[in-house]
Parts: sequence; C-alpha cells; structure tokens
Amino acid sequence: MMTLRTALGRIGAQEDLNFLLTNRLPRRLATQVMGRISRIEQPLVRDASLFLWRLFCDVDLSDAKETRFKSLHDAFVRELRPGARIVDPDPAVLVSPSDAILGANGTVWAGQVLQVKGSAYRLADLLQDEALAHTHEGCAYATLRLTAGMYHRFHAPSDLRVDSVRHLWGDTWNVNPIALKRVEALFCRNERAVIRVRLDDGAAMTLVPVAAILVAGLKLGFLAEGNDLRATGGRTLPCSAHLTKGAEMGWFEHGSTIVVLAPPGYSLAPGLREGARLRMGERLLLSPGASR
Repeated sequence: MMTLRTALGRIGAQEDLNFLLTNRLPRRLATQVMGRISRIEQPLVRDASLFLWRLFCDVDLSDAKETRFKSLHDAFVRELRPGARIVDPDPAVLVSPSDAILGANGTVWAGQVLQVKGSAYRLADLLQDEALAHTHEGCAYATLRLTAGMYHRFHAPSDLRVDSVRHLWGDTWNVNPIALKRVEALFCRNERAVIRVRLDDGAAMTLVPVAAILVAGLKLGFLAEGNDLRATGGRTLPCSAHLTKGAEMGWFEHGSTIVVLAPPGYSLAPGLREGARLRMGERLLLSPGASR
C-alpha cells in the first residue's frame, strides 16, 4: 500500500505541479503567514506544525542541542549539541559553512557563474557590485543548498575577519532544483546578504547567504544590526568581527542557499561533485599548498 509520504514524494517529483505549488502562489504572503504560524507556541499548533514538517521534509533532530521545541520556528533554528560536527583543523582548508547539498560550482568566467548546467547569471547582479565581482574573476565558487529539514545555521569557513555586510532586499522564490531550472538568475532576485571577509593571511572571500520562500528570515549573530537586516536599507555596514573557524555566523529561518566565492588560487576539494551532501566543517575548498 502506498504510504502518504510516498504519495507526497511522487507529487514533489512532478515538476509542473511542484513549481506551481511552491512558486506560483503569492510568495510574500505565504512567507508572512508561515512566519507567524511557525512561531506559535500553543501545543496543538506546535505539534501539528512539527508533524507536517517531518512528513514533508527529511528531518533529523538527533544532533540538536535541545530535545523539545517551543514552536516550529524554534526547531528550524535549532542549535547543535556540542561535538555534533567536526571542523577540519587544517588552515589550508576552507570548510563548508553549513550542512548542504553541493550545487553548481566551478570558476568565475567572464563575470558569470552557473545557476544550473546551461544557465548562468552575472556575478555583479548577485553582489550588486561590479568592482567586487571583478575581484573574483578566475576564482572558484561553490553553491550550497540547504533543504528545509537540514540544520539551518551557518559558520565561519576559516579563521577570519568580517569586513562588511550588505543586505539586499528581494523576492522569496523557492530555491529547489526545479525552480533553479525555470527561473533565470533566481539568486539575483531573492533576498540576500553580501558578507565580505578576510582570512588570516589577508586573502579576501565573499559569502552570499540567499533567503527563500516561507519563513525567509536571515539573521547574523556577529553584527549589531544582524537581527533586523531589512531595516538597514541596503547600506554597506562596516564590521570588524573576528571569528574562529567553525564559529557560528548566523542562521536561516528556512532552507536556502549560500554562494561561496573563494579567494584566488583555491579549488574545490578533490572528490566533491555536484549533488554531494556536506556537513558543516567538512572540506570544501583547498588553498594551493593544501594536502590533496
């Protein structure tokens, strides 16, 4: 007998229906409504929300710091229990800042990066900064997709100093593979933040966390304005926060994406291919002198 989960999975596999359900509804309204529902702490609403979340998503809460949650939102933004992730200590390694599925990756060429195979977008459109995009020409990049059931916090890929943050207002398109195939330059349309950082050796890199449909919130714990980025009006916010490798940077309030733009000379860790599942702290990018 077909289970409900199997039936839902078959619906999700039908591209037209999946795209209609996740992108053709009023995205902003759905996001606002979901944001309010997710924060309700009334036990019946909380339990029903958590049940539906587990039903639709591949959720593993076994590594969470807490075992009980006040609301669906509380579970979304859960912290990990100590020791749940091992961070590669090699200073020549940039680790994955989050649990994720590796998406499009490669080298920035002619100012463009891939969204999916056969579909590129202008890096300057993502960053809203032509000069910054130019500094990443010829450098490696990696797209990390966080699914709705994954651990939603992201961390420093190396010992680093944050130089600046700029929040960019945008839409709330779903960032699943179906939408990425159908919506041109999707990451450039969605709400996002441009985080410029500098490694201990002075090398510059950029992280771009991109929000998505439903809760869509993006918070940065190292920044005074990080709990209300939308109120900053797109201003570039100077910062001098120092973070150690693996230290928490912020969190999404739903599944989303981080575009990682590497310093010059770095390359994707051997053996990684599109579709690979990564855990925060595992090797993502290697410096030229790193052990392979």
